[in-house]
Amino acid sequence: MTAESMRTRHKLSFGASWFLVAGCIGYVEPSSAGEPPVDGKAFPEDPHAIGPSGLRRLTRTEYDNALGDLLGDTTRSGWAKLPEDAFDPFDNDDSSQIASGVLVDTLDTLAETAATRALADPGRRAQIVGCTPAGPDDTGCLRSFIAAFGKRALRRPLRDDEIARYLALQSYSIEDRNFYAGVALVIRTMLQDPEFIYQVQIGEPVKGAPGIVKLSELEMASRLSFFLLGSPPPPSLIEQAQAGKLTTSAARREAAARLLESPRAKERVNWFHAQWLRYYQLPFSPELTAAFRTETDALVQKVVFGKQDYLTLFRSPETFLTGALAKHYGLPSPASASGGWVSYGDSPRRGILSHGAFLAVGAKFDDTSPTIRGRFVREYLMCEDIPPPPPNVNADQAPKGSGSQCKADRYSDHADVGCASCHRLMDPIGFGLDAYDRAGLFRKTDAGLPQCSVTGDGEVAGVGAFNGPAALGELLIKSGKLEPCLIRQLYRFAMARKETTLDEPTIGRYAELFARGGRAFDQLLVEIASSAAFGFRRLPVSP
Repeated sequence: MTAESMRTRHKLSFGASWFLVAGCIGYVEPSSAGEPPVDGKAFPEDPHAIGPSGLRRLTRTEYDNALGDLLGDTTRSGWAKLPEDAFDPFDNDDSSQIASGVLVDTLDTLAETAATRALADPGRRAQIVGCTPAGPDDTGCLRSFIAAFGKRALRRPLRDDEIARYLALQSYSIEDRNFYAGVALVIRTMLQDPEFIYQVQIGEPVKGAPGIVKLSELEMASRLSFFLLGSPPPPSLIEQAQAGKLTTSAARREAAARLLESPRAKERVNWFHAQWLRYYQLPFSPELTAAFRTETDALVQKVVFGKQDYLTLFRSPETFLTGALAKHYGLPSPASASGGWVSYGDSPRRGILSHGAFLAVGAKFDDTSPTIRGRFVREYLMCEDIPPPPPNVNADQAPKGSGSQCKADRYSDHADVGCASCHRLMDPIGFGLDAYDRAGLFRKTDAGLPQCSVTGDGEVAGVGAFNGPAALGELLIKSGKLEPCLIRQLYRFAMARKETTLDEPTIGRYAELFARGGRAFDQLLVEIASSAAFGFRRLPVSP
């Protein structure tokens, strides 16, 4: 069989398999009957208080993490070549994922090149295969590899008939007199298997609760790992699941706590914040981007894994700066030019909202947009919905005002009767941040317009006035909307979908646990991962 015919065979196999797996999600009517509490202690829980979820594909980040875990592949080829994920605000919402011919073709190419890279290095090849073949027809060695690799790639042990099908690929090894030709085909095929590409969670139907399925322990291991690590479960977690040691909430709590000790968990926490606060991509030079990310990641890590009150993220009186970034901000240099913690002192900056990574939000028209910044605060930090502009409004055109070049005058256009109801919720917030440009630098005038002064005075309508990011952080805390919005955003990230009214009791329970627990973010992650609701899935309802 030629290489081209093999490629076609694998493409068709993947496409057909995906449709079979997609059909397994089913469509049933949800139960309307309430369920009794199961916790019975301080925080009663309805484990079925969850909205419907579909079949979720691995994101580009998760795909790359999986290749790293399975093959030691650090090329991040998935991020570069797979279709872009839709960030709303997170990249893992199953409702935004579409299967396409482009996706299938790209997965085939990525699988082929990943298998080639993995086997090109004899040292890495030996580690991946795990045995030394006696010849091209060494069935025992290939069987051992298939079972071990398949268990990690598909996140479950393979059945005997599945192993037999993969063993059939050995005929190409014998034909080429090269044992590793068969290994390459096995890797390439498994990396296109729907159970590798998707988080398949079939579960077992729950008696008396139509539309609810309870995840198996292996499915729970995958859900835990992708939530906390953004990657397939490590072998130790698969072994726990196989041994029936993820049954209880206490066992899942212990497993979650262990996962949080991994460096990958720290990356995952950073990734949640980078998506939520929209600094996962920054419009600056590589050097400034790296400095901004280092500053913000350091504060997130200090607060989360230093077990501080989470609100410190918005109140911190110090920040982590390199010498170059300190100069950029006009702050004192750290003890080491490579980086260190620096006190803000008399500067009005405090917390993450003062970081250049955050203040890059709203960059538009070679400046900052008060409307975009204000909308971001309302939607991402207060979880309020702002309707889109009317179809006849060109949002890509800067306001013209009454002839004045000054931004405050130009944005007075938004006081028009048809626009005012929404813009009064957004623009005053943005103007309260306007003394800081899109690179986080303090300024007293509009960009390039020294005649136009910037006061930095702003207001959160219905809450109060403020000036600058530090005061905004305090006002958001005072509003009582920041904490519940954080919980809601984290729930979306954990469940890989937007919430519905069915989810509200569960979200409320997490919020109460968070407040009672001193607002420790790492413990909130454990609470979500160990909750009963996290172990169930509601099937989508037919339209």
